[in-house]
Amino acid sequence: MQGPFSRARSALATAAANLATAASRATGRGAGGMIGGLVAGAIDPNIMASLGGGRPAVLVTGTNGKSTTTRMLAGAVRTKYAVATNDGGDNMDAGIISALLAGKDADAIVLECDELHVPKVAQRLNPKAFVLLNLTRDQLDRVGEINKIERALREAVMAHPEATVVANCDDVLVTSVAYDHPNVVWVAAGAGWVGDSVTNPRSGGHVVRTEDDWYAVEPLPDGREFRRPTPAYAVTESALVTPQGVATLELKLPGRANRGNAAQAIAAAVEAFGVPLDDAVRAAGEVDNVAGRYTTVHLGDHDVHLLLAKNPAGWQEALSMVDRDADGVVIAVNAKQGDGEDVSWLWDVRFEDFGETHVVAAGERATDLAVRLTYANIDHELVHDPVEAIHACPPGRVEVLANYTALLNLRKALTRQEDYRA
Repeated sequence: MQGPFSRARSALATAAANLATAASRATGRGAGGMIGGLVAGAIDPNIMASLGGGRPAVLVTGTNGKSTTTRMLAGAVRTKYAVATNDGGDNMDAGIISALLAGKDADAIVLECDELHVPKVAQRLNPKAFVLLNLTRDQLDRVGEINKIERALREAVMAHPEATVVANCDDVLVTSVAYDHPNVVWVAAGAGWVGDSVTNPRSGGHVVRTEDDWYAVEPLPDGREFRRPTPAYAVTESALVTPQGVATLELKLPGRANRGNAAQAIAAAVEAFGVPLDDAVRAAGEVDNVAGRYTTVHLGDHDVHLLLAKNPAGWQEALSMVDRDADGVVIAVNAKQGDGEDVSWLWDVRFEDFGETHVVAAGERATDLAVRLTYANIDHELVHDPVEAIHACPPGRVEVLANYTALLNLRKALTRQEDYRA
């Protein structure tokens, strides 16, 4: 129960945040997804818990797929409740506060949450559910070693034994996070990148993988076997196997990873919020883009297909989605704060043969990328400016793979071009 002073401070924080958001939008400085939360949090450190108000909340976290899964899950939950969500992808404290401010009258809360922020956000919102997607190397200069993140997430999840945990049993590190929780819904969502899960994160020793199983060769400290749990939900090439039967899964988003994202979103909607399976499947299938990713835009005589890739796991998935019959491929890499300043991960990505497709290395770190492509024996051109890199491709379809700020800056630059059409 808030006292008079706390209520007054919360009211002041909310009013100031609304003014800051409106000013940001009016001046064209941004969509206001961060500034309102920054202002509110500075005035009232307890504003997140106050705005949560005890409403049922779910936190979606993992290295890759947070925004997509959150969009699908929010759509599914919205078939039954009014939903507050951070669909702009602002997944740290300020963005979450802004989402709660915007959705103060909603019945349920569906949030993507940066892995490092999960413990504090969970403490403030006491979530009804967690959705754990995957854990892999990402922004080592900011996040640090992945095993440290696994331990922090494990502690945060175990602090909420009453919550429902929807966890990817194909990911070794995610399985470790949820292994001892009393209320887990295991989902076989796939694991495209396994380079960071070759050893048991709890007791060391090698992890052996087979086609549909994995196990640690050494037992856990208490003598138990550490092995892939039996999933309640499993995604296939065309369907989703559930406790209620097999459901056809038709998505507008491409790639195996998005099928896994959909499986976990559907499982969370059904198990944590009681959404009927058919409604959840239908909602996941209606998502056709996430913050401009996966969209096709037009620039002069080029049809430009945009894909986001942020780390070795994400790049490997994105590369599998590239149309090898495209007329050009532009790969754009930056190394700003939102990307991570360390681009040594380029050497962990298995850049495949693009055949006769014209390949262009672009972005602020285009030279680093060009060196990597050279060692991969991929013929390419070096053009730092991504827009000019698109123009350097033959007329027709161009696939653009870009990391976070490279994609963001490219979309802004495209809107300034006279021959651009969304």
